[in-house]
Amino acid sequence: MREKRERVLGLDFGEKRIGLAISDPLGATAQPLEVIDRQSLADDIDRIGEMAARRDTSKIVVGLPLNMDGSVGPQARRVRRFAARLRRELELEVVLWDERLSSAEAERALLHADERRSRRSEVRDAVAAAVVLQAYLDAQRRSVQE
Repeated sequence: MREKRERVLGLDFGEKRIGLAISDPLGATAQPLEVIDRQSLADDIDRIGEMAARRDTSKIVVGLPLNMDGSVGPQARRVRRFAARLRRELELEVVLWDERLSSAEAERALLHADERRSRRSEVRDAVAAAVVLQAYLDAQRRSVQE
């Protein structure tokens, strides 16, 4: 009998929106899922919890926006507090993952895909979440292979 694998949810936490991405059941690839317009922190966590339950999520990877020199700034501190609350309220494993340049990479991917400007702004945060999640999944796969 095959072992059941659960998906990993990726988040790009911003001041106005939260981008969501999801892995395939084997944890090999990440796909953009949706963008949540921020409400209250409690509402945001409820929506993420509903998404995690609906998608059989075992873990959440949250992009940590470190400064380019690796230091922790105000937004990274907000993300850490958010991740701690997610961990407490959803009782799921929550991993913080360096997201430096993920938004720029997401924008390049959307430009390369020739997305219209209006469409790019709608999906950028979900694509950024997928970039972060894919980096995490790739690192996990490499660590298993070594």
